[in-house]
Amino acid sequence: MPLIEEIVEEAGEMAALRRDIHAHPELSFEEVRTADLIAARLAEWGIPVHRGLGKTGVVGIVHGRDAGACGRALGLRADMDALPMQEGNRFAHASRHAGKMHGCGHDGHVAMLLAAARYLARHRDFDGTIYLIFQPAEEGGGGAREMIRDGLFTRFPMQAVFGMHNWPGMAEGQMAVSPGPVMASSNEFRITVRGKGGHAAMPHLVLDPVPVAAQIILALQTIVSRNLKPVDAGVISVTMVHGGEANNVVPDSVQLEGTVRTFSLAVLDMVEQRMRQVVEGICAAQGLQSEYAFEREYPPTINSAPEAALARKVMQRVAGADQVLDQEPTMTAEDFAFMLQEKPGAYCFIANGAGAGAHRAPGHGAGPCMLHNPSYDFNDRLIPLGATFWVELAKEWLAEPTR
Repeated sequence: MPLIEEIVEEAGEMAALRRDIHAHPELSFEEVRTADLIAARLAEWGIPVHRGLGKTGVVGIVHGRDAGACGRALGLRADMDALPMQEGNRFAHASRHAGKMHGCGHDGHVAMLLAAARYLARHRDFDGTIYLIFQPAEEGGGGAREMIRDGLFTRFPMQAVFGMHNWPGMAEGQMAVSPGPVMASSNEFRITVRGKGGHAAMPHLVLDPVPVAAQIILALQTIVSRNLKPVDAGVISVTMVHGGEANNVVPDSVQLEGTVRTFSLAVLDMVEQRMRQVVEGICAAQGLQSEYAFEREYPPTINSAPEAALARKVMQRVAGADQVLDQEPTMTAEDFAFMLQEKPGAYCFIANGAGAGAHRAPGHGAGPCMLHNPSYDFNDRLIPLGATFWVELAKEWLAEPTR
């Protein structure tokens, strides 16, 4: 089917709004201006607005022709926070705030959902209710978790929830979705190896934490290669090593930090336990002390099969069957996972086609137009496709018989 003409005709206005948000990026839980803009637009279109969930979150409600009497409801979610990074672009809508940038396309996610919201509010040619979720703090703040804690799913009862992210690695206009795990859990660890420092020329008088820390780094890699089933996936990365102040002094301690990524909580449980055993065992064998802290941040993002299948069917209709791909799982993380732990749903992908930056205007930075890159910018040509998908997905899901 062609894109919704009404959305196409108004795409320029939505692109201007997107660029305004891009020029005024706000970090996690600081999205006050962005939330004000969203709330004002929703209210202008006759959509009731609720604010304050997850501190700066916004929820809009669009009832269908039955005024929501059937009880069927779903949520559509867009994240709205920026990244703490310096933008390298010099075009007119580049960030006006040093050290803050929409380097992940959340400005585009907001624009696509707002475009869909306006169309849905005008026509209401469906039965049921659509909740428009504008979520803060995806970039490490766990805004989805905070909105849930503030009553997202109790105050706005919905049977399913969908999210979407732009993906620069695919050709422009392609879309992707798959059942099961599509993004990994994200977790941090901190290890301190404590010994007894002293003169580097007299190692027999010290308890040197440096070689013990080196043993731990190497041993942690055997957890994936020797404890994890080959058909499962996991990544343990030691990314920071701190120890020592002078080249002739053995330090008292060494600190190690890093991340763990898995596609299942069962694998995560095993990895966390084995890491503790490895750290404590190696340190005990050398007569040193250890401290081990493991912090779970985002769980794996796992799509439910029926919702992923429905999303794929709608994608094929709006983008063309040959433009819809299977989404290859990635070890990056996404806090939409918290919502999928509570409700059936699917996290979908729309191709930005921006890797080489062919769509970008003059003034773009020299780097690749990839996520979290200083030269990134969302491709405004995707707004009609993304908005049409949201509209058709919501109507299709609400039209299905109750499972």
